[in-house]
Amino acid sequence: MEEKYDPKAVEAKWQSCWDKSGLFKVSEETDKKKYYLLEMFPYPSGKIHMGHVRNYTIGDVVARYKRMQGFNVLHPMGWDAFGMPAENAAISNKTHPAIWTYQNIYYMRMQLKRMGFSYDWDREIATCRPEYYRWEQWLFLKMLEKGNAYRKEYFVNWCDSCQTVLANEQVEAGMCWRCGKPVWQKKLWQWFFKITDYAQDLLAHCDMLPGWPEKVTTMQKNWIGKSIGAQISFPVENMDENIPVFTTRQDTLFGATFMCLAPEHPLVIRLSKGTGEEKKVLEFVERISLQERSNRAIENYEKEGVFTGAWCINPVNGRRMPIYTANFALMEYGTGAVMSVPAHDQRDFDFAKKYGMEIVVVVKPDEIDLDPAAMTEAYTGDGIMTNSGQFNGIDNRRALDDIAAFLEEKGIGKKTVSFRLRDWGISRQRYWGAPIPVVHCKSCGIVPVNEKDLPILLPEDAALLEGGQSPLPLLDYFSKTKCPGCGREDARRETDTMDTFVESSWYFERYCSPKFEDGLFDRKAVDYWMPVDQYIGGVEHAILHLLYSRYFTRVLNDLGLVEYKEPFTRLLTQGMVCKETVSCPEHGYLFPEEAEGESNDRICKKCGKKVSIGRVEKMSKSKRNVIDPNYLLDKYGADTTRLFCLFAAPPERDLEWNEQGVEGGYRFLTRVWRLVRAHMDVIRDAGSFSGEPGQLKGDLRELYKKTHHTIYRVANDIEE
Repeated sequence: MEEKYDPKAVEAKWQSCWDKSGLFKVSEETDKKKYYLLEMFPYPSGKIHMGHVRNYTIGDVVARYKRMQGFNVLHPMGWDAFGMPAENAAISNKTHPAIWTYQNIYYMRMQLKRMGFSYDWDREIATCRPEYYRWEQWLFLKMLEKGNAYRKEYFVNWCDSCQTVLANEQVEAGMCWRCGKPVWQKKLWQWFFKITDYAQDLLAHCDMLPGWPEKVTTMQKNWIGKSIGAQISFPVENMDENIPVFTTRQDTLFGATFMCLAPEHPLVIRLSKGTGEEKKVLEFVERISLQERSNRAIENYEKEGVFTGAWCINPVNGRRMPIYTANFALMEYGTGAVMSVPAHDQRDFDFAKKYGMEIVVVVKPDEIDLDPAAMTEAYTGDGIMTNSGQFNGIDNRRALDDIAAFLEEKGIGKKTVSFRLRDWGISRQRYWGAPIPVVHCKSCGIVPVNEKDLPILLPEDAALLEGGQSPLPLLDYFSKTKCPGCGREDARRETDTMDTFVESSWYFERYCSPKFEDGLFDRKAVDYWMPVDQYIGGVEHAILHLLYSRYFTRVLNDLGLVEYKEPFTRLLTQGMVCKETVSCPEHGYLFPEEAEGESNDRICKKCGKKVSIGRVEKMSKSKRNVIDPNYLLDKYGADTTRLFCLFAAPPERDLEWNEQGVEGGYRFLTRVWRLVRAHMDVIRDAGSFSGEPGQLKGDLRELYKKTHHTIYRVANDIEE
């Protein structure tokens, strides 16, 4: 044993031993209890960052602990390798996404191995490889066959910067989740997955996930957004057309005085066509399509609209209601149509005052009359119904079911459950993704490819276009094909690719048998390993990856491919790794190594100007408050780096970077090294104790007690 603690030498030696002995390789030992530990796999960006290190360190502790308990532990690693980031990075670096991605995978794999994580590298997967996405295409065909995948023309979230469509879940405050640029509405033919068919089941099972953080299940519940109310049909005057409206306040129906349609609503253009309002409507629709959709729903955002030139009829009292198109009406809520009740909804009240609409009170406080002309705001409380025909004098809340029954009896509506959740748009107008396995034929329409022709290979020799436009439609050797149905020679292959979240919605099943060639996975292996016992990743995936994975598992269950419905038994959402920002008045944000000096007296190495120390924030390349794990590995070693990640903060809380804390971990390991080295002769000659604890005396007895007390506390902390 060397006199000085040399982490590089020690770690390299033992990592090599683990690798040669295949220590972490596992098989399906059905007579042994399994434990499936998984961290969310990374996008191969080029380098691992401290967020990765913390996530994987936490997972590795659990994996090693479970092995010591006698479990057969599956702990795999792979790469979420398709998607826009790789394509954009490749364009910026004037290379091909395949070259960029595989080079990054090679480098990051070396980094992870150097960290000493106990992965079974024989199970490594990369979602951009044909042997992976072949089975994703197969699953798409099965979903298409079952009606779970479909294509329609729809207003979608479009990012000009990324040149592609985004799912609702990928739009954050009106901005693209990838590039941060504004998103607008564009009408395109798109492929969708019918996640809404599973809305009730996904919602109900949120209360059956005791191993999940409550904040995650709450976020999913809110995103699914169940509402109980009524759907009501409003006939359009002088047209054989009805406008369906969903409302949770059918008690206010008698007070509806105008109708508002989302600018994206398919009726808007038809209603205004040939009227004196047509030009105004077209201009309004185009202008609103550029507004941030999330802003349109904000309470204090300016409400605006234009008259379509058409009227509808309130089905319960015959009132003529002008039909407007308004920016606050959104297609993703209800039916995209709002029956506006200005006396009892503040948004409608503001709109009515602005455009001179009638206000009719239909719910009033007990023993108080409301004068519409004197009202300065909507009355949104409960009370007694008035101006509501046969329902006058009834408590408004008690009347909800009665009114729903009345609507159904008259054939003008019915009690309905509505969900905020919308079907998942999976089409992406980008190159670097899994091709959608269908063909467009002038005779047959949409035709699925034959299973024997899978995988439909992504041409990896395609030249990328500036600006992110996909080259696939321009590649005749890819897009031109024969129709699998009728044999026409002028059919065209679908050139949209699948959303990268499709790949990450089933990868955990593929890990169970990554080399299986006869199906999505080996059923015996999946039956043994799944569901994942402990999943670890960031809370930012609560309504994207985690919800999609739950949905996909239900699809697999319905197809008879798996017996379970929930993919992850326990979920840990680890905190972020944070550090203060450093900025120079001339050079902007600086990397830590670009400033020198102590504490608040640091200066920029480039210009010598005093730098400003900002607040502690999540480490990010854009703000340059990052620490390169390679720096830590070179200076302190993997064990010190991992030790700091574990001891600096509880796993679920944010970790604030502190170099002194890292140095403290290094000093601790150095003391352990010296202690062991000083007693090597005793340790080497010591035998194992096979007697009863009661036989121990004095210091040995105390040491025995201390050891087992420590084991108990460590085990309890990990289990908790």
